[in-house]
Amino acid sequence: MIRFLQPWWLLAVLPVLALAALYVWRQLHRRAYAMRFTNVDLLRSLAPKGLGWRRHVPATAFLLCLLVLATALARPSVDTREPLERATVMLAIDVSLSMQADDVAPNRLEAAQEAAKQFVGELPESYNLGLVSFAKSANVLVPPGKDRDAVTSAIDGLVLAEATATGEAVLTCLEAIRTVPADGAAGIPPARIVLLSDGYRTSGRSVEEAATAAQAANVPVSTIAFGTDNGQVDIGGQLQRVPVDRLALADLAEATEGYFYEAASVSELKQVYQDMGSSIGFRTEPREITQWYAGVALLLALCAGALNLLWSSRML
Repeated sequence: MIRFLQPWWLLAVLPVLALAALYVWRQLHRRAYAMRFTNVDLLRSLAPKGLGWRRHVPATAFLLCLLVLATALARPSVDTREPLERATVMLAIDVSLSMQADDVAPNRLEAAQEAAKQFVGELPESYNLGLVSFAKSANVLVPPGKDRDAVTSAIDGLVLAEATATGEAVLTCLEAIRTVPADGAAGIPPARIVLLSDGYRTSGRSVEEAATAAQAANVPVSTIAFGTDNGQVDIGGQLQRVPVDRLALADLAEATEGYFYEAASVSELKQVYQDMGSSIGFRTEPREITQWYAGVALLLALCAGALNLLWSSRML
């Protein structure tokens, strides 16, 4: 079915219809004038046989050309079903104050940002990717989609805050995954969560509750620990130890059948999505066919000119 992306341009058809009406009126008027002032019998005997109906063909082709061009201004389109990959990866990055510790150069947060951006660059473009940041609460910074630049920009703009809500991060990622449109496919899409943190939950729901929810949704959570046992940060003028909680992060990954890393390379992170599978939905999108209309108009214009040359030795 043909739709028009800018239907108000169909008003351009009105001048063409007016011109067509003027042409018809002119032909009828000419016939009446000829019948009134011409000796038909004498004219028929002296003049060769005229073009008859053929003289209207070039004009008709020209008017049709104008009509098609006027319609093309409204940007005609047809609906097409485009396959859409639904497989989804959610990045969750810890922005708690402990992530400013410099026991991992240049500091934990910047190391996590660099690892996350490398992961974004390696992830297949067909997959959806979203971003969650978490401190005292978890927030979806970029919903699942294909826009890699938005994710990279959001990673660069992360800001530190108090507390660490690891469980909330996982649960927020699960909620974001459920928002991926079905597009005709069944169930939630195949998905993975990659959580970058230094551990030690201090806020929100428990890691165990989050692990149970991820396991029930069949969404593995892979965790990456940033930091050492000797990490320290200056909080409120006091130097505080912030050792990394490897055990909690490893337990979360194990409970959900994900992977646990301490120093994650790009090749290691590929394991996160290698076995993810695929879920193809279909999205209906308009495909513009203005060029088809332009082609038809060109063909009609060529026909009008060629027939006029053939039958009257004139282009117009």
